[in-house]
Amino acid sequence: MVANNEQIIRDFIAAWSRLDVEELVQYFCEDGTYHNMPTKPVTGHEALRPFISAFLKDWRSTEWDVLNLMSNGNIVFAERLDRTVVGSRPVNLPCCGVFEMQNGRIKVWRDYFDIGTYVSALRD
Repeated sequence: MVANNEQIIRDFIAAWSRLDVEELVQYFCEDGTYHNMPTKPVTGHEALRPFISAFLKDWRSTEWDVLNLMSNGNIVFAERLDRTVVGSRPVNLPCCGVFEMQNGRIKVWRDYFDIGTYVSALRD
């Protein structure tokens, strides 16, 4: 199951490059939670759809490079470099995601990053 959880997260990370909200939401349990630091957690497919859509709307492209990925049971850690074009501006954002898996889906995803890096890239 550990290897399967790792592959599911690798697939999820790759799916972001397609910018398809419905595809991304389907990786979550029905009552799954996405906690994109420093915002408040968002729980459930109905809440995840508009939340993910809101920040994808200005993205022209994104590729997430997995730097390190490891797991223990139902927990998967993924250190990444998210390379995104927002409007016409490139944003390279180092992130670390912690995923709690349940039955092959994301139960909880906490994503840690420096919001200043993101905001600064959009202002420069």
